[in-house]
Amino acid sequence: MDGPSLQLQENLHFAIREAVMSHRPILTHLNADTSWLLQLPYPPDVPRSRGRSRFNIILDPWFRGPQSDVARFFSTQWHVIESSVQTIAELEGLLEEIEEIAQSCDAQSRNSKHASSDQDSKKSYIDAVVISHEFTDHCNKQTLLELEPDTPIVATRPAVDLIRSWKHFNLVQETPPFSAKDSDWRDTSLQPLPSWIGISRMVTESDVLYYHSAILITFDMYSRGISGSSEVLTPSEAIIYTPHGIHARDLSYLTSALPPVRTLALLHGLHDIKISVKQLNLGAHNGLQAQRMCQAKYWVSTHDEIKRESGFITAFLNRKVLTLREALIEERRNKGAITDESKLADMREVTFAELASGESLLLL
Repeated sequence: MDGPSLQLQENLHFAIREAVMSHRPILTHLNADTSWLLQLPYPPDVPRSRGRSRFNIILDPWFRGPQSDVARFFSTQWHVIESSVQTIAELEGLLEEIEEIAQSCDAQSRNSKHASSDQDSKKSYIDAVVISHEFTDHCNKQTLLELEPDTPIVATRPAVDLIRSWKHFNLVQETPPFSAKDSDWRDTSLQPLPSWIGISRMVTESDVLYYHSAILITFDMYSRGISGSSEVLTPSEAIIYTPHGIHARDLSYLTSALPPVRTLALLHGLHDIKISVKQLNLGAHNGLQAQRMCQAKYWVSTHDEIKRESGFITAFLNRKVLTLREALIEERRNKGAITDESKLADMREVTFAELASGESLLLL
C-alpha cells in the first residue's frame, strides 16, 4: 500500500473510532482537489444491510489519469498530488475494513434487534455517487466506470445525459431541485435513497447553466420529537457542496426552508479563478459571504488543487490564491476597517479546514 493510501487508512481508522462513539458524519478528502467521501451514520432503529453502520456517498470521483474538456489540445489537467485511493476497488476494500472496525467498536449496535435487516450484505459499500457537473474533473469516465452497474448515480442534467450514453449504470437520476418554491428536502429523497437522506441541487435564477450552483445533501439522523399532538420541527442537517462556488444571495432561501435545515458544512474553495474576464471559481471572498449567509458550522475548502495543465486555454487562466486570513484582511481593507489580528474574529465561530488528500474530518 502506498503512502497516500496508508495515510487515508490511518485517518479513517482514527476517525471511525471517534465517530462510532459520537454518532456523527465523517467527511474525507479522496484527492487534493474535489473528490469526497461522506459517511452518514444510520439513525437508531432504522433497518440497514447486515454489517453496515454508515451510508457512504461519493462526490465527483476522479482518482488518476488526465482529464480533458472539449479536446486534449484545448485543456488537459493532471493531479499533482497523488489521490489517496487510486481505484474504486481500493476504496471498496477500505470501506469494508472501516465497517469491520465500526462493528467491533459498537457493541450496542451489534446487540440491537434493529441493527440490521434481513437483506444480504450489499456487494458494494458505495451507496450513492453524486456528480455536480459534466466536466471530466467532476464526471470522470475512467473512475466512474470502475463502479458496479447497480450503483445509484445522482447528477445534474448535462451530466445525466453524458453518463447514460455510456450504457453502464442501471440507475442514473437527475438531481431534484431545492428552491424557494421547492423547499421541503424530504421531497428530494428519491429511491433508492433512504427516507432520512435527500440529495438536491440548489436552483438559482442567476445561474441557469448550473456552473455556479450547489449540491445540497440533507439528512435527519435522529427521531423527531413530539409535543402534544404536534410534531416538533427540529432542524435537519445539510452539507452544501459547491466546487465552483455559489453566489451568497442564492443561499438566502435555505434559512426559511420547512422543515428547517441547519447547514453543518459548506464545501467552497478559496481560489479565485478566471478565464480572461469570465469568472470560473468564485473564491474566498464569495466564500466568506456564502458562509455568513448559510451559517455553516464548518467551512471546508474544495477544488483548490493547482494541477499540472496543458492546452490552449492555459494561457488565459488567471488564478488568485488567498488564505482565509488574507481574504479577511483584504475585505476589511476594502471597507476601510482596522486589520489587526484582534479584528479578524468574525470567523471564530466557524471551523475552517483545508483537508489534504486522505485526511478526514469528524463533523460534530
